[in-house]
Amino acid sequence: MQTPLSGFGLGLRPAHYEALLHEGSGRARGVDWLEVVSENYVVPGGKPLDVLERIRARYPLVMHGVSLSIGSTDPLDGEYLRALRRLSRRIEPAWISDHLCWTGIGGRNLHDLLPLPYNEEALAHVVDRVGQVQDALGRQLLLENVSSYLTYQESDMSEWEFLSAVAERADCAILLDVNNIYVSSVNHGFDPLTYLHAMPKTRVRQFHLAGHSDEGGHLIDTHDHPIAPAVWNLYARAVEFFGAVPTMIERDDNIPTLSELVMELDMARELAHRHAKAA
Repeated sequence: MQTPLSGFGLGLRPAHYEALLHEGSGRARGVDWLEVVSENYVVPGGKPLDVLERIRARYPLVMHGVSLSIGSTDPLDGEYLRALRRLSRRIEPAWISDHLCWTGIGGRNLHDLLPLPYNEEALAHVVDRVGQVQDALGRQLLLENVSSYLTYQESDMSEWEFLSAVAERADCAILLDVNNIYVSSVNHGFDPLTYLHAMPKTRVRQFHLAGHSDEGGHLIDTHDHPIAPAVWNLYARAVEFFGAVPTMIERDDNIPTLSELVMELDMARELAHRHAKAA
């Protein structure tokens, strides 16, 4: 069973530990929940886990991983899955998510979230592995669409067709990253609304928002800028289509104060409240 969650959250970052723990009023109240990077806390003890326990007493949490490598042909990491399950039992997150990608092969970690070839062979492979992960965790998994900078000649379906098929066949949920849709749409020349409207509404459990970098000929998902106007516009369309979906902002570099991020989160809140009426 998943824990109900609603509202608007932020990615938990060490720069905001003190503000979240000690600024119990004012701007901090604009944070409804927090998303934690699973790999930072899958340890038996230490200061990060102690801080997380204290933050957990104040805010609902979700877990978000970057190491599952669901699309790799390497065996799933059983110890990592056991560590995820231990952490989830300890902090009781509303859900656990990771990325629809691969991060390495042959035991080598490439430290990137790489897209898959979108074909039936890869689809069957991912569906099987999602089933193994959900059995190991004892709960449903959310998979996030990644931003991409390359495609494969072996693909014979679109990314949105592939993600939708994985969710339906594996009975998992979707973490829909609106910024990643926009970044990939510019890089590959597709209509981002086509992607949005292809998603199964009942599977979309969470939205991500983030900033990106414009390199002239392409965009890169860097999480180090405020959210771009085009991404805000796409988010408004997403809310019109899916309704009120829990939404959070990721910021991993050039991290502003908590109050500044909450001001950006309030923009998401205002947009969502205005556009959800059309859903």
